[in-house]
Amino acid sequence: MADKKNKKKVIRFNFSWIYFILILAIGYLLFNNSGPGPQKVEWAGVKQMILDGDVKEIHFVRNDYKGNVTIKPEALGKYSELFPGGQVPSKSPHFTFLVSDKFDAEVEFETLNSELQISQPEANPVKIIMENDSKMWRNMLDWLLWPILLIVMWIWMFRGMGNAMGGKGQGGPGGGIFNVGRSTGKLADKNTVNVTFKDVAGLYGAKEEVMEIVDFLKNPQKYTALGGKIPKGALLVGPPGTGKTLLAKAVAGEANVPFFSISGSDFVEMFVGVGASRVRDLFAQAKEKAPCIVFIDEIDAVGRARGKNVGWSSNDERENTLNQLLTEMDGFGTNSGVIVLAATNRADILDKALMRAGRFDRQIHVELPELKERQEIFQVHLRGLKLANDFDMEFMAKHTPGFSGADIANVCNEAALTAARKNKKAIEKQDFLDAVDRIVGGLERKNSTIMTPAEKRTTAYHEAGHAVVGWLLPYADPVFKVSLIPRGQALGLTWSLPSERKILPKSWMMDEMCTLIGGRVAEEIINGEPASGALNDLERLTNIAYSMVQFYGMSDKVGQLSFYDSTGARGYEMVKPYSEKTAELMDSEVKALVGEVHKRTLKILTDHREAFEKVAEMLLDKEVIFAEDIEAILGPKVKAEEA
Repeated sequence: MADKKNKKKVIRFNFSWIYFILILAIGYLLFNNSGPGPQKVEWAGVKQMILDGDVKEIHFVRNDYKGNVTIKPEALGKYSELFPGGQVPSKSPHFTFLVSDKFDAEVEFETLNSELQISQPEANPVKIIMENDSKMWRNMLDWLLWPILLIVMWIWMFRGMGNAMGGKGQGGPGGGIFNVGRSTGKLADKNTVNVTFKDVAGLYGAKEEVMEIVDFLKNPQKYTALGGKIPKGALLVGPPGTGKTLLAKAVAGEANVPFFSISGSDFVEMFVGVGASRVRDLFAQAKEKAPCIVFIDEIDAVGRARGKNVGWSSNDERENTLNQLLTEMDGFGTNSGVIVLAATNRADILDKALMRAGRFDRQIHVELPELKERQEIFQVHLRGLKLANDFDMEFMAKHTPGFSGADIANVCNEAALTAARKNKKAIEKQDFLDAVDRIVGGLERKNSTIMTPAEKRTTAYHEAGHAVVGWLLPYADPVFKVSLIPRGQALGLTWSLPSERKILPKSWMMDEMCTLIGGRVAEEIINGEPASGALNDLERLTNIAYSMVQFYGMSDKVGQLSFYDSTGARGYEMVKPYSEKTAELMDSEVKALVGEVHKRTLKILTDHREAFEKVAEMLLDKEVIFAEDIEAILGPKVKAEEA
């Protein structure tokens, strides 16, 4: 008997079927038409039907000025052509007509019946039914139907929303909309987290720091025995795609503990108090699973500095959620075994209370990979690819400076797709280079973009100007390839291999600006006037020039001052940290700096005009040239002395 009772408890009726059936029934009643309906005709046509003796009955509604006509069964065949597809309605009425408010029904129908008796004495007069339609039931349906449908849809929608927001259907606690405050964090049990530090290529410094957290979780007594406290949280800071989420999973995998994963945006909903409720529920679950790791990705979505959420009031739901998060991180015991890991690429905008010691005790910087780290990342992503025997992985690592782990994964996948398009049996070095070109410059538009000969010539000299100036200046990044094939929005591209410098000297910035303006100066030399193709070059040039004057203190007149705001708070202030006179001075210094760069670049291209024109003509001929082609004309690349 007990077993039977238990089975009865499991059986639950799903009310969603009732809503579904109800909507179908209402739709059927409203829109069901079994066969063709009455065909609309003019009043003149109705008069002719009556005089021909084909009409059996007319039902006329006075206050609607509308009439319905029923044809005699033996006469229906005459009018089959008036119906779509020749299909005559099986039930009356067969025709409907409308008249104006000046229509006198009694006089018209009496006159027509009299004429019918004169022309066809043996015919029976047409039965006329006239009445006023009270519209009571139709009005009632209009008033009640849509509110009922809205209520049904509201219940149905919020039942589904409750399930999607962490509810557990009919059997969940609270059920439906009442589960909206439950945490939406995904729990990966310690037996299902298979990511370890072996799966995380590179990131040497970051892995060293998080290894301590693993040790805390594995051997907490080692630290607590000496009176130490396990850190409550660590913030992973770095550019997008550098592997912050993967590193957090590896920590959980190495420590062999449960792993809660949630995004910062998952806390914030349209309902007031939901975010704070989800934070409470998340930490309640974490305490039950301790020791464990709670990972909050993109924490800046909820951890932005309070009072600086543009367009939101001080009582913003995000701020309430942040307050609850601060309370929870202070609320659980120091050695409870719950460690919070968070990731962001906007650490400068996070609230100071979130960053203080006792909450996120550590900031772990996850930087873009260097050469050796890129080689390891390539090894990870090349495992399942069929490579050519002569493939050089070190070459590819050298030619992808500034690429994140996600970028490298994209390069490997794109190279495989490129080789497949060409029906190759193995992926070659050129496929990887084509993949890098496509990711950096965009899709090749060789056949879709048509340039006039004059535009192509101007573009060739423009790119040659970049290449020659960059080749001759010692601090400029070495040119790798120059292309006249349009990619993305660019009509031509000059690829350089950026140096992996951590400190940028003034000499490098000056040479970089000369390289950027080289295309514009080349146009002036060849065409005698500038063109609009240097827009992106001038934008980057202007940013570097203003950075030198405003941020890096590289102007003698402005002095050793920096107006850089590392906190991001100044963006919300209406007052600049310098006077108008200083602003004018900075503008004049930037113009003088750009003028000096332009003069220097003009001299370089004028002094080497013959070589510069050879590079441009070679580019016009080949469309793509490489560093060795430029070296054959200008000699070896001029290099700066090792710093």
